[in-house]
Amino acid sequence: MINIILSGCNGRMGKVISSLAKDDPSVNIVCGFDINTEKNFDYPVYSDYEKFEGNANVIIDFSHPSNLENILNYGIKRNIAMVIATTGLSDDELNKVYEAAKKVPVFFSANMSLGVNLMVNLAKQATKLLYEKFDIEILEKHHNQKLDAPSGTALMLANAIKEEIDGETEFVFDRHSVRKKRDKKEIGISAIRGGNIVGEHTVIYAGCDEIVEITHKAASRDVFAVGALAAAKFLSGKGAGLYDMQDIINS
Repeated sequence: MINIILSGCNGRMGKVISSLAKDDPSVNIVCGFDINTEKNFDYPVYSDYEKFEGNANVIIDFSHPSNLENILNYGIKRNIAMVIATTGLSDDELNKVYEAAKKVPVFFSANMSLGVNLMVNLAKQATKLLYEKFDIEILEKHHNQKLDAPSGTALMLANAIKEEIDGETEFVFDRHSVRKKRDKKEIGISAIRGGNIVGEHTVIYAGCDEIVEITHKAASRDVFAVGALAAAKFLSGKGAGLYDMQDIINS
């Protein structure tokens, strides 16, 4: 059995993970960390990492970017593998994740959905075949409480597409301020925020007289929780290094 520490246990994703873990005999949440120490499930909840002295195999972090350094330091100090699922990380914060991976196993993905990560692979293949004669645009939709725009997933898709293009490319986030025709080297990225949309991402390949679209729609947050638990299982027993969903897909 894999013993898990759940950071951000009282947030929306933390509660979903806790519910799913109750029905999974291969995992056990030994404690939770949260600024809100309300006990919603059958494990202790702490606001101070140092108060937990038990043993764990993996930390799943679904908290907040402001908490990243605390959780990385704790994982390194206790030599515990970490699944970093918090979104909206800055470049500096991402560098801290990469540095931590030199000391302990770290799993990081901008999106914990297996379907989204398969979509990345499909987009890379489509780009190889279509880029020369098709324009590429990315559209993402999320609920009205999401803070970052564009989403980390949209940027993950854009960067994956960029890797398949020979020559200069440019991400364009805003078209209203400049009146000019679309340049071939552009990859447009648009964000929509409204209602309780869990998450939708579409890569559009627009050519002459035909359009190809690759779309992923999340109907609930369960897909991200399932992915995070899969990551924890995958990471258990691994050596220091940086891992992501492609490692699971290719395993």
